[in-house]
Amino acid sequence: MAKIVYGISGSGSGHSSRSREIMTHLKAQNHQVLGVSYDRGFRNLKNDFDMFDVPGLHIISIQNRVSKLKTAIKNLKSLTGGITKFREFKETVFNDFQPDIVISDFEPMTAYMATHRDIPLVTIDNQHRMRYMKYPCAIDLRKDALIAETVIRAFVPKPDVSLVTTFFFGDIKNDRTFLFPPILRRSVLEANPSNKGHILVYFTQEFENFMSLLKEFSREKFLVYGAGREGEDGNLVFRPFSHDGFLEDLSSSKAVISTAGFTLMTEALHLGKPLLALPMGGQFEQELNASLLEELNYGKNGRAANIESIGDFLYRIPEYLSVLKNYPAQDNSRIFAKVDELLNDDCALAKEYHEKRRSSIQ
Repeated sequence: MAKIVYGISGSGSGHSSRSREIMTHLKAQNHQVLGVSYDRGFRNLKNDFDMFDVPGLHIISIQNRVSKLKTAIKNLKSLTGGITKFREFKETVFNDFQPDIVISDFEPMTAYMATHRDIPLVTIDNQHRMRYMKYPCAIDLRKDALIAETVIRAFVPKPDVSLVTTFFFGDIKNDRTFLFPPILRRSVLEANPSNKGHILVYFTQEFENFMSLLKEFSREKFLVYGAGREGEDGNLVFRPFSHDGFLEDLSSSKAVISTAGFTLMTEALHLGKPLLALPMGGQFEQELNASLLEELNYGKNGRAANIESIGDFLYRIPEYLSVLKNYPAQDNSRIFAKVDELLNDDCALAKEYHEKRRSSIQ
């Protein structure tokens, strides 16, 4: 049995959704797990796992574009009492719990403490695609790609092993990176997809202008989540959020329109749903997701977010559906097996990777 600190980014729900599946598996293997997160990640997991709440970084967007000013203000406010909280974090999570290993889903405090305490560090996320996997990148995005890689390195400077989840499998850049299919919620794996003819629309923050464009396509029925209201407006039906209701509408849709977040995108692909992905301006990862989606012909990069891109997507839905018949839908067993391999025999393999990385930089 290993004692594991599991750091989880609290930005959005994707990190906590993925980590829930891994943490549930770890507990089933009788490992002792202490989760560390903030904001939505902490709220989503605190009732089911031992969790420690830490300060975290937030991204604020308006009309599907990152607001640098509001993001800065939000993060400055979250730093209030940060030194006291960090001391409590260090004492409780590392001095008292004394982990054998740290797993990080893009959470920097646990990653830095693992390095500081000379503890094996394993990353499980989709962000490290941008650091350790080769992928096609448009010329106008190469500067953003370099910045994204720099940010990832700043968040998690020295991972010993990186387990990377991805729907696009490029060549890896080292022998300590391993690619896996996206980690999916059990409810998604157990869903029975159908096609009731509606299009599911999902946004996490303000994006009102786009709604007016959807009204132009009066023959289509759009079920809209994330708008913060209920009721109907022409061909738009606004839904209150519910996990079960959302999954039912997703699995019975004919297509999906959403921001280009990794989790919903990969759930939709698993269920065979084409996507019009609208990458959030200022977020390279979403730009990459939308670009790779279009590269594989699973849907359309809606970077322009205009009438023409919506119309083209709707026209090509049959084409995307045909391609998605060959999508390699898989469960979580491969990554579970790799995690078990790293943790077996008192984390022997993880420690071997840790020593190998240390010796390579000495």
